[in-house]
Amino acid sequence: MRRLFSSFAGSWPGAGLLLLRLVVGSVVLFGAGSKVWSAAPLQTTLTSASLAGSGLLLIAGLWTPLAGTAVAAIEILQVLTMAVDPLVCLMAGTVGGALAMLGPGRWSVDAHLFGWKRIEAPPRRSSSNVPTAE
Repeated sequence: MRRLFSSFAGSWPGAGLLLLRLVVGSVVLFGAGSKVWSAAPLQTTLTSASLAGSGLLLIAGLWTPLAGTAVAAIEILQVLTMAVDPLVCLMAGTVGGALAMLGPGRWSVDAHLFGWKRIEAPPRRSSSNVPTAE
């Protein structure tokens, strides 16, 4: 994950990415959740279940490139197959793809698992305290 993103955006850009993840994940989860528990055909149920899982991953910020790509692919496929509301699918797919390319931001599980860690080294001792080998 660290190889995909050189840094995890913090401050205002990180807050913007968090907001995008929460909104798109919630919209995807809300739209797919009703189809998962209905008596829909198996293909619709499997697609909705994978979309709901990707929405949960986006909300948490876990495996964001994979989840964003899955949301983008499924939502754009739904636009092409005449979905109920193609504008919502187009918007969710576009933002999901953008999140896959931009990354999750600092406030995500990805950043905590794969982000750069800061290691504090103890201060060096002065040379006067170091014993010399004579």
